[in-house]
Amino acid sequence: MADSKTIEKPIVEEHMGLFARIGDSFRRFLDGDIFYSFIHSPITVIAFVVTVICFVLAAFAPWLAPHNTNDIATLLLDNAELPPFWSSYTASWGEELHGRTEFLLGTDPDGRDVLSGIIFGMQVSLIVGFGSVILAMAIGITLGLISGYIGGKTDSVIMRIADIQLSFPAILVALLLFGGIKSVLPPAERQDLAIWVLILAIGVSNWVQFARTVRGSTMVEKSKEYVQAARVIGLHPILIMIRHVLPNVMGPVLVIATINLALAIITEATLSFLGVGVPPTEPSLGTLIRVGQQYLFSGFWWMTIFPALALVVLALSVNLLGDWLRDALNPKLR
Repeated sequence: MADSKTIEKPIVEEHMGLFARIGDSFRRFLDGDIFYSFIHSPITVIAFVVTVICFVLAAFAPWLAPHNTNDIATLLLDNAELPPFWSSYTASWGEELHGRTEFLLGTDPDGRDVLSGIIFGMQVSLIVGFGSVILAMAIGITLGLISGYIGGKTDSVIMRIADIQLSFPAILVALLLFGGIKSVLPPAERQDLAIWVLILAIGVSNWVQFARTVRGSTMVEKSKEYVQAARVIGLHPILIMIRHVLPNVMGPVLVIATINLALAIITEATLSFLGVGVPPTEPSLGTLIRVGQQYLFSGFWWMTIFPALALVVLALSVNLLGDWLRDALNPKLR
């Protein structure tokens, strides 16, 4: 029987080599132009910190939110319409209501904590945003690669479909798709599948930008020598597109994905504000704004203002990161 130490030594050396390569890659990243431009852009750093905070709050909402807004048993009407903890107002029946520290941003007419609703709302908004962007990337990259690499009639058909979709506002396309898909679902499943239908509707409405960008980059890459060499050795076109062309067109795609994440979040909030997005039982930011605006002129400003500010801050921070990433990956601006 071979000595166990003799067997374990190559494994240990392999792991040490892997850690060394990871460390070298990390050091090269810290010494690179992208990290340099990041740390020398205060606005980008602030946007990154804000985005990370929003993502962490959304990911761990059940543990970080002060209250569970989905648990009806914890709601008390005595806590309804409380203002933020630093303010007070006189209710319509003459009683002066003061904010409490257990509800930092106040409560809604049902006694739900506004801050907890925002945290759970960001979770729903980010789930829909990420899901729709991933779907749009999958559709757009696939069609863009096929269109740019094959060309001819295939390219013409795909691009004409893209041009037709671009003639309609994305929010209108998402609205039509959302209504059409929900209409064919069984009534008992519409509430349970609403988020997935929303992801599908927003994703299908946003694939065109990915497809046009990937198509243009693919048309440039397919004429280069490494692609010609892959053709000469007999590689299948699908393998050439996946192994060789796709990695070289992903830079612009990442930039578009970052910017489209903010657009997807805003689209979801818009649909939910119109009452055709996520069900009322899922407190997205758009739903919170829609519910709060009904009481805005009654003096309950915090029910609308704080969810709206959360939406603006989240979308703005993601957009700023996308703008920085676009400039950082552009060699002409270095």
